[in-house]
Amino acid sequence: MIAFPNAKINIGLNITSKRTDGYHNLSSCFLPLGWKDALEIVPADEFVFTSSGLDIPGDGSTNLCVRAYELLKEKHDIPPVKMHLHKVVPMGAGLGGGSADGAFALKLLNEQFEIGLTKVELEAYAITLGADCPFFIDNQPKLVTGVGEILEDIGLDLSDYLVVVVFPGIHVNTRVAFDGITPKEPGYDIKSALQQPPKDWQGAVVNDFEKTVFAAHPELQSIKLKLLELGADYASMTGTGSAVYGIFDRSTDFETALHDFDSPKVQIKSLELNLS
Repeated sequence: MIAFPNAKINIGLNITSKRTDGYHNLSSCFLPLGWKDALEIVPADEFVFTSSGLDIPGDGSTNLCVRAYELLKEKHDIPPVKMHLHKVVPMGAGLGGGSADGAFALKLLNEQFEIGLTKVELEAYAITLGADCPFFIDNQPKLVTGVGEILEDIGLDLSDYLVVVVFPGIHVNTRVAFDGITPKEPGYDIKSALQQPPKDWQGAVVNDFEKTVFAAHPELQSIKLKLLELGADYASMTGTGSAVYGIFDRSTDFETALHDFDSPKVQIKSLELNLS
């Protein structure tokens, strides 16, 4: 069986409080995008994990696909499998690619071996893999709170828009990014704000990490400003970075202008929303 784990972006990302367990509570809107890895799982005589595409750091044993298999095997009678992950979505970009891989592995294994786990049960497994993982079980636009486990449907219709993601190949240290955050409740209600058109979000819907990350990497702020200059209705960094995106009305003629970013170190994707 094969699946195509997709990326996500954060529309707004606010760190609201630090928990006693050391984790942070957040408030954000997660939006799935059509930038995808490929994951194949087939029965085998012994467990094997291989990968291709982008180089994945480590020996593979800590990969979330592997951890998803081990997690289900602890409580369910599933046989050995061969997993192959073709990595396309950049890592360390704030796009949630690794989280998607783990969540899709849970879904594939559940389907392939007819385990019968419900969506709620899959989300409960997913949160043990990582804070972003539960979102990818349903893989629909969600308001996300808690550490990432509280998901609420949001009627966000962006069918008239395209999302342009610019990844400059910069690695942002997540721990350093969090060190620059002072948790606090945002001065706006994200659910109400997102009922307005994207052109009204700029300056109102914010990513708390931009201040610290932009200070360390001014080129990321320059990318955001360039996207706005090119006609984006809204632009922001996603997650803790370093990917920056712009939401463009489909009528905007931005394709030629995107050559302004032309560089071997920069990846640009003009993406449809991924609502499957």
